[in-house]
Amino acid sequence: MNASNDAERIAAFFLDARRTTVGFTDYPGPVPTTLEEGYAIQAEALAHSNDPVAGWKVGRILPPLSDQFGCDRLAGPIFAPTVVAADADAVGLTFSQGFGAAEAEFLFRIGTPPPAGKKEFTLEEAASHIDAVHIGIEIASSPFQGINGMGPAVTISDFGNNNGLLVGPAVPDWRDGTYALQSVSTRIDEVEVGTGTASAFPDGAIGSVRFLLENLAKRGIIIQMGWWISTGAVTGVHPVQPGQTVETDFGPLGILSCRIAAQEPR
Repeated sequence: MNASNDAERIAAFFLDARRTTVGFTDYPGPVPTTLEEGYAIQAEALAHSNDPVAGWKVGRILPPLSDQFGCDRLAGPIFAPTVVAADADAVGLTFSQGFGAAEAEFLFRIGTPPPAGKKEFTLEEAASHIDAVHIGIEIASSPFQGINGMGPAVTISDFGNNNGLLVGPAVPDWRDGTYALQSVSTRIDEVEVGTGTASAFPDGAIGSVRFLLENLAKRGIIIQMGWWISTGAVTGVHPVQPGQTVETDFGPLGILSCRIAAQEPR
């Protein structure tokens, strides 16, 4: 693909589709074939977005695609207007003509940004930049219906397929790591659709933090205090439709629920 011109056109198409909430079935240009091409489109869209960034989602890239692309995670921005408390009235907004899913996640908050120029981190160094961990729900949604079936470069190109973050209660004593062993389950309309633990991730949820710090540093993005990091789907990526109810059960850490509704045009 012609990196500059194609990235600009694809990014503009995604931004307009998100603004109007009009879904589509065909990728709007040459399909990115590398992660770098996906991030180039994401960067172009990010540069023309009016909303401030409040954090970043990290998604898993599973085998065999992780071997093909040489990476087991991907990143996308989370915008401030889409970050809300996971209270009794919580709503997760999806593009009803596109793709929508809900994911149970552990959310890490940046307390101290890393020093400028640092591009590699140990797990311990990554953890040292975190000041809190919360339970939460990521709303994964895009106006592109096929975003979750065309590989990680395509997912990256539309903000990593993110459309919201619901922040639940803080995890006590998170530094002892026991939260990662907690079995988590997700129910949609009272039917269990997945279970899992954060310890199943490569290097756990802290591995997602390390990945993101390195990813942003190498892309020249200055990491901000207070940014959220949604570290990955613990129970899986569960498709949802407006009108459904999602419940994520983190055991003694808390139970979160939200109603899925259609994203309105902006």
